[in-house]
Amino acid sequence: MQKVEKEIERLIDEIDYDEVSKLFSMLSGGKRLRAKLILKIAGEDENAPLLAAIVELIHAASLLHDDVIDDAMTRRGVASVNATDGSKTAVMLGDILYSKGFTELVAFDKEIAQTIAASVTALSKGEMMDVKMAEHFNSDANLYLDMLYLKTATLIEAAAKAAALLVGKDAQKHALYGKNLGLSFQIIDDILDITATEEALGKPAMNDFVEGKCTLPYIYLYEALDDAGKERLLQAHGKKIDVKESVWIQSKMQEFKTVEKSFQLAQQLSNEAQSAMSDDAELVNILETMIQRSY
Repeated sequence: MQKVEKEIERLIDEIDYDEVSKLFSMLSGGKRLRAKLILKIAGEDENAPLLAAIVELIHAASLLHDDVIDDAMTRRGVASVNATDGSKTAVMLGDILYSKGFTELVAFDKEIAQTIAASVTALSKGEMMDVKMAEHFNSDANLYLDMLYLKTATLIEAAAKAAALLVGKDAQKHALYGKNLGLSFQIIDDILDITATEEALGKPAMNDFVEGKCTLPYIYLYEALDDAGKERLLQAHGKKIDVKESVWIQSKMQEFKTVEKSFQLAQQLSNEAQSAMSDDAELVNILETMIQRSY
């Protein structure tokens, strides 16, 4: 990972603008999941750290834009760029990171470059779907999972596939692994938004629902409630909810085991990915560690 961090630093330095360097240094690096995945798959290739750095720049750009869209004041427990320097600056910084990533990407094999580039188009489409879906309560689990794939899983899928292409491994198996890792990872995040503390999350618990998002535990809850319960849940959606409503929602989730049902789907997706990569203990371990985050 030190090589990846050095590549990221080099790419930022090449932009040659102190304001970009300053703002980027303020961003929390996060888990670097995509970079670690590329190194696990293609670490022996000398170009793997650069590919990982490019994907991390693209991911950072998407988060900058995401924070503007969501009016998020924090990211990973620290103030977001749109909170400290305004939305215009955050959008422009994201554009610069996207552009720099694509500039470096064209030096790679065409199929590798197309794999990453296509995922960014899908990611942007997923972000737009997410915004539209937040306008109303969405009770369609399949529609939600489609959006989740585009917005979150596609870049992880592309990172795994591109890394496999880089070193001549089975690209389709690694793509399936990345897709399912991405989906199960986000489902676990959705669960943690409900079950974890504000201190652990770096944001208020149940924040997704307040922002108008309907994640799987809420969709499964809606399916299980009677008509009066459905109406009560709809009335709470997209609003700042008081303690009474929060306790009611969580009690009903416990009654109908909607968190457990969501976890079962994450586990199923993880198991499919493990089967695809059964001969790679390190990739299997990533899945197991990710699943264990929920409890």
